[in-house]
Amino acid sequence: MSPPPSRRWPAEWETHDATWLGWPHHRSDWPRKFETIPWVFAEIVRVLHRYERVEILCDSEEVRSDAVDCLVAHGVDLSLCRLHVVPTDRVWLRDSGPTGVHGLRGLEWIRWAFNGWAKYDNFQKDELVSQAIAELSDHSSLSALRPDNTVRMVLEGGGIETDGAGTMLVTEEWLLSDVQVRNPGLSAAGYERAFADYLGITHTIWLGEGAVGDDTHGHVDGVARFVDPNTVVLSYEPDPADDNHRRTSDNLNRLRLAALNFRGGLNVVTVPFPQPVTMEGERLPASYANFYVANGVVLVPTFNDVNDRTALTTLADLFPGRDVVGIHAVDLVLGLGSIHCLTQQQPTAMNPKG
Repeated sequence: MSPPPSRRWPAEWETHDATWLGWPHHRSDWPRKFETIPWVFAEIVRVLHRYERVEILCDSEEVRSDAVDCLVAHGVDLSLCRLHVVPTDRVWLRDSGPTGVHGLRGLEWIRWAFNGWAKYDNFQKDELVSQAIAELSDHSSLSALRPDNTVRMVLEGGGIETDGAGTMLVTEEWLLSDVQVRNPGLSAAGYERAFADYLGITHTIWLGEGAVGDDTHGHVDGVARFVDPNTVVLSYEPDPADDNHRRTSDNLNRLRLAALNFRGGLNVVTVPFPQPVTMEGERLPASYANFYVANGVVLVPTFNDVNDRTALTTLADLFPGRDVVGIHAVDLVLGLGSIHCLTQQQPTAMNPKG
């Protein structure tokens, strides 16, 4: 019998000590819309800080001052938030930040290498965000290496999803397709070994592709999320004429196949996509699956769409012990990300389950 993993990556719905996010400052991420974005972030903080502490990284003292003004204007109690001056290139801390796991000595941060999604040249500040969060939170951290122990392993938090009980969801598009350029030559078996070593993962479900418009090469947090140890919410597009139909039908089939041998069974609950959100002819990765689960609350992106109500109602049924709050994300998603992409949870420090 194999020994139990030395680490356990807790599910997002388990208790947090805090939520980390960065304050927006990179104007070109939201062309002609940047002025609205700090107010969206302020609304996210306004909701979150009622349930758990919010830790905010600010690129400079000027950005910190602007953030304070915006938060105060939005009715945020600053005694429940901490603002830190930490240089950042962008604010998608789900991807640039570390992953919190329960280790033998409590909370441990796993620090992945970050290469700007293999799309941008300016990621050097973001590459240091994981270390900054570990130091500011006063918890130990570990730099993740490839299985051959030669170089750091490139990974983003938006591409990995867990049930907290040893199962992970990822997509082949993100890590195994021809378009991925994160860890050249690393096989599915190599990734699974790293997932086991650093996250305590014992079973990986490989989905196919992410959502249309996702410039991360198919992060799973735009299409499929665990909501309890035996339930996955899947974004599904029933219209054969929509480009997401083929992708999501394949993912549905893969989950149904995985359910045949899943411990205790695996329920798959589908939610629709909103109608396509575009900017200058470019389809944006608008998806209700990019929700964030915090202590007592679930923040869900909404798009002034008829399907908003369906998504909110479905998630409210799946999280009966939490408030479900919609956050207007039409402007936010212009930055090619949404609520889950910009948040990173700090799990409560505790010993792993036996």
